[in-house]
Amino acid sequence: MSVFVLTVLLHHFSFLHIPSHHPSHLLLQPCSCSHAVAGAVPGECTCQGLEIFCDAAKMHAVPSNELLLLFYLLRYLQNNKIRSVSERAFKGLYNLTKLYLSNNKITSLKPGVFEDLHRLEWLIIENNRINRISPLTFYGLKSLIFLEMMNNSLAHLPDKPLCQYMPRLNWLDLEGNHIHHVRNVTFISCNTLTNKTVCLEIAKLFGKITEPCKNLLYPTCGCFCRDLASNKIESLPPYIFKDLKELSQLNLSYNPIKKIQIDQFDFLIKLKSLSLEGIEIANIQRRMFRPLRNLSHIYFKKFQYCGYAPHVRSCKPNTDGISSLENLLASIIQRVFVWVVSAITCFGNIFVICMRPYIRSENKLHAISIMSLCCADCLMGIYLFVIGAFDLKYRGEYNKHAQLWMDSIHCQLVGSLAILSTEVSVLLLTYLTLEKYICIVYPFRCLKPRKCRTISILVLIWIIGFAVAFIPLSNKEFFRNYYGTNGVCFPLHSEQSESSGSQIYSVVIFLGVNLAAFIIIVFSYGSMFYSVHQTAIMATEIRNHIKKEMILAKRFFFIVFTDALCWIPIFILKLLSLLQVEIPGTITSWVVIFILPINSALNPLLYTLTTRPFKEMIHQVWYNYRQRRSKRGKGSQKTYGPSFIWVEMWPMHEITPKVTKPVLCTDSSDASVTTQSTRLNSYL
Repeated sequence: MSVFVLTVLLHHFSFLHIPSHHPSHLLLQPCSCSHAVAGAVPGECTCQGLEIFCDAAKMHAVPSNELLLLFYLLRYLQNNKIRSVSERAFKGLYNLTKLYLSNNKITSLKPGVFEDLHRLEWLIIENNRINRISPLTFYGLKSLIFLEMMNNSLAHLPDKPLCQYMPRLNWLDLEGNHIHHVRNVTFISCNTLTNKTVCLEIAKLFGKITEPCKNLLYPTCGCFCRDLASNKIESLPPYIFKDLKELSQLNLSYNPIKKIQIDQFDFLIKLKSLSLEGIEIANIQRRMFRPLRNLSHIYFKKFQYCGYAPHVRSCKPNTDGISSLENLLASIIQRVFVWVVSAITCFGNIFVICMRPYIRSENKLHAISIMSLCCADCLMGIYLFVIGAFDLKYRGEYNKHAQLWMDSIHCQLVGSLAILSTEVSVLLLTYLTLEKYICIVYPFRCLKPRKCRTISILVLIWIIGFAVAFIPLSNKEFFRNYYGTNGVCFPLHSEQSESSGSQIYSVVIFLGVNLAAFIIIVFSYGSMFYSVHQTAIMATEIRNHIKKEMILAKRFFFIVFTDALCWIPIFILKLLSLLQVEIPGTITSWVVIFILPINSALNPLLYTLTTRPFKEMIHQVWYNYRQRRSKRGKGSQKTYGPSFIWVEMWPMHEITPKVTKPVLCTDSSDASVTTQSTRLNSYL
């Protein structure tokens, strides 16, 4: 066959060129592919100079015609249907530098198939079906620099040094395979894999690695160790980073690491970037990151962790929606309105507390309850005031003090104050509603509360409120940092880092007690309105009573509406957090500053400032003031002082002397609608 080939070439070539540097059997180098191998090149292949292109040539095997061996630049075999590569497919191609076998159906590569490719530098075998390789697969590739094996079917890598026959390998890409396990010894011989892209690509093959291979983390292995993200690593062995003092980047993100040793990163003295995204660090401490003096970028799962690395210039995430690295309250709107809402809440409730004694009501016990409610609501204003004050204190450098603030006794007490205000307010509103319900729906039963009973109930409510607020401070191991999960110290929704006890306690308070109270209030007001409506139907003066019903209905609506506006968003957030739905911190901050204080700010308006006795008192004071000024101007005699003996009822002009007398306990069923309305108005 060789004699035949030489005869054909001597006949068709006008001259011979014998390069001294070629192997002895490659004596001939034709000047044109098309002249030399007419009829020898597969039909779908094309010739361009000294290169043969068999891209998308519908080939089922690598051509092995001996004539083609003379053309050592044969390399483009991608996008075909090649299923197997024979052991002799590349025999004699000593000078081949690049080989493309991508997008075929190759299932295996036999040992020694590339044995003669001593000068091959690029080998591209991506998008095939190769399911197994060994070091002998790459025997002879002593000049190989770039190896691309993306999107094959490799399930595991050999338990022997993969690069022992590829001493110059600089780039290795195994992305898109199904590799489940990597042995320490696999990459121990890959000493020249130092390109940064190699690190980013090679790390993707560790999709299911359960523990970091120690040898992968040695400096001799290049920079594989930089990126171990998105694996199943549950623990980091002690001193695994001991020999990586020159390492500048480390990515451990999205691994189920349960615990990090306190001194885990002590040896990474030159580390500049550390990524721990997606990792819940239950035992996080400042001591972990203190030795990393050169660290400039760190990435955590939660913003709260940034407080443990205050010396790092850039920390992500840089906000949780509530706080930022600079400010306790991230938004300028929040920083302004925290003062506005606290001022309105404090002023409104203190004003009512001061003015209530001047309204001489026939229902003194109801007035005591209202004053107690104002005291509870005033605590919410004090809570917001303290949050605003600490925001001013830490302005521009919050991250340096974030963890100390959330762990401090100040944060714990402020959070307790907010819960105390919320729970006492909820219980008092429920009590006031039930009191109205009993007196309106059952007006002729002997259920009127006595002074001793009312005071006992109010004291009990405050005791329950104190217990609910301060129990989480009694056992740190059980509740952990119950109030210190965010900058505003309010435990609105469960954190995954919370103990099970904290989560259960929070759910019982917000979805148990508060939700039950809200249902009771809605049901009671509905029953009261229905009772007055039924009485009005039986009354003779239907028109007047229907008008009165509409006024009462509006009052009921606003009371229930404000309760719903305040509590329903909190119920929804708590339920979503219980279902492990991620809740943006921005929503939490708006709920705490704007929605939670709604009841505290509006209760004085609903229960005192808009009632008829208060309006009549203000009207009388203003009238007497004008009278005094008028008489002083005329030099007339001294005016009489104002009378504040107002009956806290509404409307006053409809109350007859017979109605205002105490009602005896009786089972009579012929009570008028006026009597029910009078009782209702005495509370509204």
